[in-house]
Amino acid sequence: MKIVVIGGTGLIGSKLVNKLRQAGHEVLAASPNSGVNTITGEGLAEALTGAQVVVDVANSPSFEAAEVLKFFETSTRNLLAAGERLGIKHHVALSVVGTDRLQDSGYFRAKLAQEKLIKASSIPYTILHSTQFFEFINRIAESTADGKSLRVSDAMIQPILSDDVVAALADITLGAPLNGTVEVAGPDRFHLDDLVRRTLKATGDNRAVITDKNAGYFGALLQEESLTASAGARIAATRYFDWLSYSAAQPGAQKATSAAAASAARH
Repeated sequence: MKIVVIGGTGLIGSKLVNKLRQAGHEVLAASPNSGVNTITGEGLAEALTGAQVVVDVANSPSFEAAEVLKFFETSTRNLLAAGERLGIKHHVALSVVGTDRLQDSGYFRAKLAQEKLIKASSIPYTILHSTQFFEFINRIAESTADGKSLRVSDAMIQPILSDDVVAALADITLGAPLNGTVEVAGPDRFHLDDLVRRTLKATGDNRAVITDKNAGYFGALLQEESLTASAGARIAATRYFDWLSYSAAQPGAQKATSAAAASAARH
């Protein structure tokens, strides 16, 4: 089966491409660097010709409200239009748990717009909502930095390892379209401020973490359950602090984690 992964060179995309290839499928890792641009449409028809499934894990290079909305609407419209013309049988997209609850954020408004376009299309689809990646926790923390301290909400969070998201995506990609949305999350729930505090301590960062219920989350105000999965979600096995301990023991761990967070943001 030919599968096209849009954003196939990013953190999630590259892992998904490898996993699907190992399962014996023909997989195209599509990105502007490979000559496939969903914004301009360049290379899109050639990439999708003969494909049965498209998996969209691309992310906006900008989180500014107008830019991110333009990115997701333009990219998704172009991808769906090409998919309809070329007979794509299953459109899979990665989105975020809590998207509909975080509409004060321009980023999440754009993600919801993307989801609505997919649902309105004639192509059978499945949308996977994931909680925040382990590799993204440092970026979340840095987004709240205020000099020598960080102001962080005490809302709950249920982070997940990117590899576990990839495993769920692979299962969905190789399965029948659900024409609906499913969720995947990590096994443990934490108060976000406590998670950041413990993460900083584990990585030797001495900055203070100040609990602030009004601290923003990429432009949105968090409620208690904004970032947690609902009942019936697929629950992954990997625990955050097991992963953090392992990662901290690896050479260049902090640089690798920062690079992964940047990649997650781009893709």
